Amino acid sequence: MALERTVHALGAMALTGALILAAAPAASADQTRRDQWALDALQAESVWKISKGKGVTVAVIDTGVNAEHQDLKGNVLKGKDFVDGDDDTSPADSDSSLSTDHGTEMASIIAGHGHGADAADGVMGLAPEAKILPIRWGGGSLADEIRYAVDHGAAIISMSLSTSQGFTEDRDAVNYALSHNVLLVTASGNEGKPDHIDFPGKFPGVLTVGGVSKSGTIWSGSNYGPEVLLTAPATEIVSAGWPGNTLRIGTGTSTSTAFTSAAAALIKSKFPNLTPGQIANRLVKSATLPESAKGISLPDEKYGYGIINPLMALTKNIPAGSKYGPLKISVPEGSSATPSSGASDTGATKNEKEDQKQMLFFVILGVVALLVVSLIVLLIVKLSRRNKNNNGGPGGQAPYQPYGQQQFPPQQNPYQQPPTPPHSQWPPQQ
Repeated sequence: MALERTVHALGAMALTGALILAAAPAASADQTRRDQWALDALQAESVWKISKGKGVTVAVIDTGVNAEHQDLKGNVLKGKDFVDGDDDTSPADSDSSLSTDHGTEMASIIAGHGHGADAADGVMGLAPEAKILPIRWGGGSLADEIRYAVDHGAAIISMSLSTSQGFTEDRDAVNYALSHNVLLVTASGNEGKPDHIDFPGKFPGVLTVGGVSKSGTIWSGSNYGPEVLLTAPATEIVSAGWPGNTLRIGTGTSTSTAFTSAAAALIKSKFPNLTPGQIANRLVKSATLPESAKGISLPDEKYGYGIINPLMALTKNIPAGSKYGPLKISVPEGSSATPSSGASDTGATKNEKEDQKQMLFFVILGVVALLVVSLIVLLIVKLSRRNKNNNGGPGGQAPYQPYGQQQFPPQQNPYQQPPTPPHSQWPPQQ
């Protein structure tokens, strides 16, 4: 009988990883693929006709990656080990008390390519032609790891981990990533608690993901709160392991993070000019829900905007939207890495330009309002005189009433409380 254990990271840091059910026994190719239920639910075969993630690098900040696994070999780039300080990012045997294969699992869910004839054997990731940049995390701050990923070509950073401490340097690193058009994805956590999202999920600008079961309902262990933006498959997920060519099957929001990172890679491959917020926008605007959740107000603290639907995200006519889309951006005071619209345009400069535009708008509005009021007064005077002439004295009620302050309806936030998505069926139908 398989032994179930919780995955933890180094020190006091909690890694929101899957509950590992030990190494899976050798299985037939057909059985392995049948066990990968999430690929069917996410319509992978149809998705791969449009995008396989080619040309996109996904950084996996985790416990290291088994680059020699037959289902990953060739898709893993040279990365960095921030534990030992070298470029060997293989999981360490000395970490036997931890889930050393956790990083390999996440990498395979993202970019596994299977093996054998027609790649019919082994683990297939949702973005099988994406590349993995492995980064072995040593616990504590994530700032160096995030900056390394950005500086070494990652378009997506997948972090199936969490820590209860929000380091200032980590927040700056998140802003650094966003300013370089890199999307950060992380897990909501596995305690099944409300308002229990840890860092980096609590940082503004990070896409936080919860987990759902095969039925599409929220997995009971998925933490929830206002930070959750999307959900993805989280239960009984088949993945590659360590050491050797072993397989694993696990449950947790770590896998949800990996699937969402892969979906983001698929979008980035097809639409390379999209910003992180615009990628998130496509995922949000195409998300789906099970019938049991029909009618809920979105964003929901458990589902966010719904379950990722990669096929719809790739094919639906969705305007690009604003740079940050549904990502909640808040620039901390004194931050050294303010998100900006370009390399030469700092946050302060951008804000100054916006203030100038706003001031100019109000000046023009004031002039226009003054002209309008003047015209109205002139018309009233002329009409009053005409009435006097026609009626021999003051007329009745003036045909125009004085204008008060013009009221403009508040601008609608496209991400606030939208109706339930029209594709509210899980799994989606072809």
